[in-house]
Amino acid sequence: MNRGPCILIVDDDPGQRSLLESFLRSQGFETLTAGSGEEALALLAQRHVDLLISDVRMPGLSGLDTLRRARQQHGTLPVLLVTAYADIREAVGAVRDGALNYLPKPIDLDELLQCVREATGQRHPLPRQGSLPSLPPEVIAVSPQMQALLRDAALVAASDTRVLITGESGVGKEVVADLIHAWSRRAQGPLIKVNCAAIPETLLESELFGHEKGAFTGATRQRIGRFEQARGGTLFLDEIGDMALSLQAKLLRVIQDGRFQRIGSNLDIYSDARIIASTNRDLESAVREGRFREDLYYRLNVVELHVPPLRERPEDILPLATHFLRQFTGGRARFSPSVVSLLQAYSWPGNVRELRNVMERAALLSHGELVLPEHLPARILQSVESRTDPLGGTELVRLEEVERQKILETLRRCGFNRTETARALGISRRTLVYKLQRYREAGYAVDPPSESPGPRES
Repeated sequence: MNRGPCILIVDDDPGQRSLLESFLRSQGFETLTAGSGEEALALLAQRHVDLLISDVRMPGLSGLDTLRRARQQHGTLPVLLVTAYADIREAVGAVRDGALNYLPKPIDLDELLQCVREATGQRHPLPRQGSLPSLPPEVIAVSPQMQALLRDAALVAASDTRVLITGESGVGKEVVADLIHAWSRRAQGPLIKVNCAAIPETLLESELFGHEKGAFTGATRQRIGRFEQARGGTLFLDEIGDMALSLQAKLLRVIQDGRFQRIGSNLDIYSDARIIASTNRDLESAVREGRFREDLYYRLNVVELHVPPLRERPEDILPLATHFLRQFTGGRARFSPSVVSLLQAYSWPGNVRELRNVMERAALLSHGELVLPEHLPARILQSVESRTDPLGGTELVRLEEVERQKILETLRRCGFNRTETARALGISRRTLVYKLQRYREAGYAVDPPSESPGPRES
């Protein structure tokens, strides 16, 4: 069997190495890994490598130094750098020193794959290994965006890397965390969940790390913290963006070496719990404003999985609504055609959580029979009516057209660079690629004038 090109992955973070190794192997590439620049140079002296992927910041020999020395030994070796946003200026300089390109953290796996294929001359996909595991019956994912997201989640699950799940409230971030744990080799271990926004700051430290008897007023007995409980399993930190700065520093230490102390104790305790975090906040903005530690952000965000809002995946609305209605009525109720139209026209600001609550209400008011418009909340009827012409019934403001114009305008302003366009629009790159594909099929120009129509990744 022919092997794919060999890629050497260099990073001092085992989670990052594990993620990139699992992903590239799943795409048919052969991989080698090194935990330092020195180890990477030793491997290069022994093995043929088609591409070197290196983190920039590493103890000892940095990624930039590794690049320069690798170039001295192997003048034509392509090198791809992975860098935090704070290192972008250095990374741009490294391109002048011979780096093929650089990718900002958190790594976009689609963008990584495109860069790797170009660097190794693989214009066509190599044979992939594995597929999306079967979904539990309560998980509904019909849209291409959710299918792609869950494929990434299954891939990430195979490693022990840390994951940051982002998205608006109610989109289903906890569901994604559940699936990652269920698909991982830790599935037989515990899945411990902590909502950082629901626990007062004074109690959250005890919740996470535990305390000894008498450590503070009211500590009448020893308490085992969530990190201890999650040994051999997964710790899900929901709404991590609400954690106080003082506690963020202590969390960072646990992530770095797995060690912590109960409140009132000097004894180090070790936990190998895998950390999955989620947030509905913009952590990059929080870092810039000093509300969230930059080093913690990049430690947590080895890979980011963004769950798109329900309005961006309309294919999921009706299947989800049908699932919830059957759940609440035992499968007896059905929707009238007008209700179907209303459900699909509404923007669902509360996302899947709101849809579920609306279906529970509809099941009660319809007595488990035909669901009519009057069984839906008034806000849904008013929202749809406010966008319609009372004479003709056509939308006065075509939100889709406004969105398309904004996206195409931003795409041109960013020189057709999709990564920069997605960042400027505040949406995930995958969502942008999906929308551009639809625009191309509808006949809109989404490629630079010098290129013929076709998929383009930047």
